[in-house]
Amino acid sequence: MIRPDLNQWTASQSSHHFDVVVVGGGATGLGVAVQAALEGRRIALIEGRDFASGTSSRSTKLLHGGVRYLAQGQFRLIQEALRERSIMLKLAPHLAQPIPFVVAERKWSSWLVSSLGLNIYQMLSRNLSLGPTAGVSSKALHQIAPTLPPAAAGVRYWDGQFDDARYAIALAQTANAAGAMIRNHTLVTSLQNNAEGWTLGLRDSFDGTTSQIRTRCVVNATGVWVDDLRHQLLTSPKTSGGASSSKHLSDRWVQPSQGVHLVVSREVLPLNEAVLVPRTRDGRVLFAIPWLGSIVIGTTDTPRNDAPLEPRPYSHELKFLFEESHRHLGVKLHISDIKSVWAGLRPLVNRTSDERTTSQISREHLIVREQPGFITVTGGKWTTYRSMAELVMKSLVESNDLPASSVHAQTQNHALKGAPAFATHRLRDAPSLNLYGTASAIIQDMTGPNDTIGLGLTEHMVRYSARNEWAVTVEDMLARRWRALFLDARMAKVMAPKVARYLQAETGINPQLHDFEILCDQYTLSEISQGHD
Repeated sequence: MIRPDLNQWTASQSSHHFDVVVVGGGATGLGVAVQAALEGRRIALIEGRDFASGTSSRSTKLLHGGVRYLAQGQFRLIQEALRERSIMLKLAPHLAQPIPFVVAERKWSSWLVSSLGLNIYQMLSRNLSLGPTAGVSSKALHQIAPTLPPAAAGVRYWDGQFDDARYAIALAQTANAAGAMIRNHTLVTSLQNNAEGWTLGLRDSFDGTTSQIRTRCVVNATGVWVDDLRHQLLTSPKTSGGASSSKHLSDRWVQPSQGVHLVVSREVLPLNEAVLVPRTRDGRVLFAIPWLGSIVIGTTDTPRNDAPLEPRPYSHELKFLFEESHRHLGVKLHISDIKSVWAGLRPLVNRTSDERTTSQISREHLIVREQPGFITVTGGKWTTYRSMAELVMKSLVESNDLPASSVHAQTQNHALKGAPAFATHRLRDAPSLNLYGTASAIIQDMTGPNDTIGLGLTEHMVRYSARNEWAVTVEDMLARRWRALFLDARMAKVMAPKVARYLQAETGINPQLHDFEILCDQYTLSEISQGHD
């Protein structure tokens, strides 16, 4: 999939308009692209950086109904997420799988509370259960997680885990195979409405080439940055009507909330199953999850008044994770134990003036038609991306921005491109070629040298991702096509020069090696004060 010139790319649409242009290539935007393409719409998706480069690659890697939402009584949200969890597991079994969790309680009274809550969670899942909820003895807990402090007893329940960034790439490939035009590293520079719909100005991030595309409808799916697109583009002098055309434009709908994760080796924290700590000192939950051969510990829930493209952890967040890991997981972490640390921003919808902590803000989504043919969608979570996409397309039809489709698109039954019939590996184990799904056979059959790069990555896999998965920069490859940056930032920096050489040979574009090496340093924890307050 050699990257075409922007003018060549836009010219390929011929003279017709698109029905829908989605701005934003995260979970929500990609989900809308799949839904629209399977409905037979003329659809394009524009992503300013890379697919899932923001929030959608920085999750806790969980597909869950929201155990912690039980205390808030959000049963409808839980049931929707449990339904969608089962669908995601079915659509890509190599990238989404069940995983058992244990909750260890030191007091029997606490055990009774946890057991009751998790059994309610089990009942809400009904026939979509991934496994039984049952008590676990203190002896069994020690075998599952030897470092845990002494406990009276525990509870085991089941949820899902996934590789969020590779799932996003599979969505992009699925939409593209269904007819959607997909492009990353392309900025939307202007947005103008007219009698026929909308005209978007575009600029290629690498060579600065500019072009335009026309569409009946625009979907703003830029996640935590939706307010930026609404304010910067809809209030532009080029936009007919300006700010007065929408009473919503003075609002800011998203309250960014930062979540930080630490990654350690399984030698440092030897877990055979995932662990949920339901109560930390400030009421937040804590997860420790086996993922791709390592252990992910998280997360925090810290409000931010800004939304940087590359958020960094605050020192108090790092301190919280270190202290709570010692208190509840029984492991005293050292700086040298941390293989990678990353922060992501949740797009929490908060349209009230109430003073609430971000942990109290609902994880429900928001879909608003701001002008004819312009819809903003934000909030929600990875697990519900598909149902959000259905509602976006339904809203466009109900508002008469689009005619009803003659095609009944059942995305819940449409396996993602590359999905095998069943998984041949566990996501808890070290990364392997099987993460490429059915494309693993294509990669194995590639001819020529096949240099081993590290962390299971080879030259053929890099070349395949450049040709078929829109990988252009080293960050595209080592952060999202292969999760090296998230698993071991120091090792990713060592791997980067070879990856850069193979990408440049495939694309002819500067793979931005130096920028990635700087990013690796930001994901490497050199001292506890590296975070900022």
